[in-house]
Amino acid sequence: MQNKNNYNPDVLTCLANLSSDEVFTPPQLANKMLDLLPVTIWRDETAKFLDPVCKSGVFLREIARRLDIGLERTIPDKHTRIKHIFHNQLFGIAITELTSLLSRRSLYCSKAANGKYSVCEDFDTEHGNIFFRRIKHTWKNGKCFYCGASQEVYDRSEELESHAYQFIHTEKPEEIFNMKFDVIIGNPPYQLSDGGAKASASPLYHMFVQKAKKLNPKYLTMIIPSRWFAGGKGLDDFRKEMLNDSRIRTIVDFEDANECFPGVDIAGGICYFLWERDFSGMCEVINIHNGLKITSQRKLNEFDTFIRHSAAVPIIRKVIAKKERSMGEQVSARKPFGLSTTIRPHKTGDIILRWQKGEGPYPRQEINTGTEMIDEWKVITSYVGYDHAGNPGKDGRRKVFSKIDILPPGTICNETYLVIGCYKKEIQAKNLVSYMKTRFFRFLVAQFMYSHHITKDSYSFVPILSMDTKWSDELLYNRYGLIQQEISFIESMIRPMESGNE
Repeated sequence: MQNKNNYNPDVLTCLANLSSDEVFTPPQLANKMLDLLPVTIWRDETAKFLDPVCKSGVFLREIARRLDIGLERTIPDKHTRIKHIFHNQLFGIAITELTSLLSRRSLYCSKAANGKYSVCEDFDTEHGNIFFRRIKHTWKNGKCFYCGASQEVYDRSEELESHAYQFIHTEKPEEIFNMKFDVIIGNPPYQLSDGGAKASASPLYHMFVQKAKKLNPKYLTMIIPSRWFAGGKGLDDFRKEMLNDSRIRTIVDFEDANECFPGVDIAGGICYFLWERDFSGMCEVINIHNGLKITSQRKLNEFDTFIRHSAAVPIIRKVIAKKERSMGEQVSARKPFGLSTTIRPHKTGDIILRWQKGEGPYPRQEINTGTEMIDEWKVITSYVGYDHAGNPGKDGRRKVFSKIDILPPGTICNETYLVIGCYKKEIQAKNLVSYMKTRFFRFLVAQFMYSHHITKDSYSFVPILSMDTKWSDELLYNRYGLIQQEISFIESMIRPMESGNE
């Protein structure tokens, strides 16, 4: 048993994260990513490694440890071996001046690579092979040409951090070091404010992946949010690119980001992947939830979105095989009646407006969008899902919808809600509510849940059925020929829903 007085933790396990957008990688997780690489790489004295987004220096430090062991036979002398590894094999680009010092401290044991206490003090410069260069954004029409950052937010004085990352603020990243890399590995910044309403932010991480591919290394592994699985804001093209890239050998996906980044809330979960330049074939998909690991081999581009759980794939195949129209065709877009969330009822009006906290009169003549729906029975649900940040509950199951309701003729809603369907008869609207409350319906919607919101696209796998029938899970399971194993999987993922409005 270890004496608690001699406890000497790895300092990199104790770092507080800079923010939920710039998350430090725990050493244990860094090593799991390195485990994806072939073991022969650690015996190759010519292999070059790059972390283009150094924060703590953990990746380079752990690579150095592995090379030190792997090259022991090739370069027997310890000092010569360490000098060779640090001078010729390990390279990094820090994201800030502070993280450049931290990374050098982790790798060289000194904030100055050529300092007195450096393990490899014969570098010519203080930075060694870990560079930081303050970069300025390139403004065009109020946005950065390279990363989309808001000029209003990030056009700052020299004393403040600009968050203009060198690796993605160039058309030619290969010119930063003027060398070829065998392995690129890192944990890039995830997003940056774009100056939109309510602290709106745009994703950044995909830009680092794309720049890294441009360098054409033998291997690329990065840890990034899983939101790209379904696309969305700034990610649709990246999703298509990734799903159609047969060089992605492995994806390890955590539905709950806390399982790899304790205490960090990342909507939709987190994943890391191995991209291998000379590989082409099926991808190994590893799902991890509550410590349980499920592995499968499959093509990533079978569907337009990435299906997180392999057990869901045969169910979706059975639904699609019916070739029925998709609910995504009939669900309204945001602002079904052209009204934002800030719009409230008026003192007078000839129709009723439903908003988040109630309803009241509104003038019909002010509605120019969705007018054909006003005098029909409408089924609505909140644009924001029930499950926090799109994540399942502690039991691993989702509820999906926070509220489902029926608006009678003469009633409209603002952007808080989507209209899922509208009908001439009230009974048809009631039957749609029953359909939406089935686990089957909510399971298909849940395949697109990687954020707080449930959009029109989230209904793409849900078939349009006749609302002259009151659908139940039993009827739906029979209709699509689901076997007991598939039914059990659906019910393990989706909670039952109360009969009344939630």
